[in-house]
Amino acid sequence: MNTQILNYKQVGIGDHVILIHGLFGSMENLNMVAKGLVDKYCVTSIDVRNHGSSFHENNMEYPQLAADVIAVMDTLNIESAHVLGHSMGGKIAMELALTYSQRVNKLMIADIAPIKYPAHHQQIINGLKSIDFSQVHSRKDADNQLSNYVDDASVRPFLLRNLATTNGHYHFKCALEFIDNCYDQIMSGYLGNNQFLGDTLFIKGGNSDYITSAHRARINELFPNVSAKIIQGAGHWLHAEKTTAFNKIVNDFLDQ
Repeated sequence: MNTQILNYKQVGIGDHVILIHGLFGSMENLNMVAKGLVDKYCVTSIDVRNHGSSFHENNMEYPQLAADVIAVMDTLNIESAHVLGHSMGGKIAMELALTYSQRVNKLMIADIAPIKYPAHHQQIINGLKSIDFSQVHSRKDADNQLSNYVDDASVRPFLLRNLATTNGHYHFKCALEFIDNCYDQIMSGYLGNNQFLGDTLFIKGGNSDYITSAHRARINELFPNVSAKIIQGAGHWLHAEKTTAFNKIVNDFLDQ
């Protein structure tokens, strides 16, 4: 059992809400969601292992990632909480609810299903691994190198939030080598047959194909008390693209 505790930030007072970010992200990715909750809730944002300022470990199996969140809850004396996860963070949230159901009140999953996905980040991983930090003297230098692998000018700034400087030298905060090693684990689906009987909400980006009708049966099987919302005009980054709509859906669900 890992005794290291994830990096976290807690703001607000009220019922507990835990926010879990996605792959290559950090707790900052869900800041806009936290801001929409902080008036009524005690919001705990975490950095998943190998991300942000959390510890590095060469294992990203979902049972372990869920246990990491439980360790934070135990440290903060949080008996149970509402949990919201985006993408990989949604898979961690699902694992948490299915394994430790008594610790989760309401469950909110942003644009991910409990299934195994085909590998689709290899170009990004290769691009990040290709960056020659001896030639990086500014964020722009890193962006120029990464552009050889990642065309999308909106994705690169997100990835380059992982840049940090120590004594004037740039490096990545995330444990890129371990993320690469554990990539198959990150893409895996939930294979168990537990059920979470609490209120569950799946929020899908209308332009995203991460959740499809083919996933409905498995979602209903694991989460019998599930409802769904679609945010039109949003893709996989629905909370960033349509923050007001996303936050309203989350608050309305928590208020029910």
